[in-house]
Amino acid sequence: MQRKSTRHRAFDPDPEAPDQTCDHPGCMERAGYRAPRGREALRSYFWFCLDHVREYNSRWDFYRGMTPGQIEAHLRADTSWQRPSWKLGTGTANKAEFNEEDILDPLDILGASRRNRAERAKETARQRAAASGPPEPLRQPLATLDLSWPVSLDEVKTRYRALARRHHPDANIGDQKAEERFKAIGSAYAVLKTHFSRESEFVS
Repeated sequence: MQRKSTRHRAFDPDPEAPDQTCDHPGCMERAGYRAPRGREALRSYFWFCLDHVREYNSRWDFYRGMTPGQIEAHLRADTSWQRPSWKLGTGTANKAEFNEEDILDPLDILGASRRNRAERAKETARQRAAASGPPEPLRQPLATLDLSWPVSLDEVKTRYRALARRHHPDANIGDQKAEERFKAIGSAYAVLKTHFSRESEFVS
């Protein structure tokens, strides 16, 4: 028993061919084979009979009318599927900047990299601040709290609480020096707290 083949043979008419006669002038044969109308219209077709599509294809030259330079440029463009490309490491003025935040990262794979960069940036800023020294108005308050620059607001609060408990008048009854020290600590803390509050408003 022989099975009937359903494979489309090479020279069979196109199943999507329109119900019309051949586009070749004067030909009344049924059209069954498509051929592009031109280089700039590859998705627009003539419909020919088998003999005339063979004749058309034998004369078809995609690069007809193009100079050697144009042909070479077209071939180079074909290697990147007719899409623009740039030399590695360069860009163009119209090229959009890469933004890592636009990447969907539900597993936070890039999170560690972002956090590492943030930590490095913070450390660099800290080193620069240490090299330049504290602003003049903060030098005395920092010395009063025995803090070195740079310092964070959390570090200032921790040191203030410890010194305030140590020099509080209730813990040093009748000690005039402790009372004066307690007032100086409070004043220094107020200056530093105001500085960090203003800095936070500026950043936000």
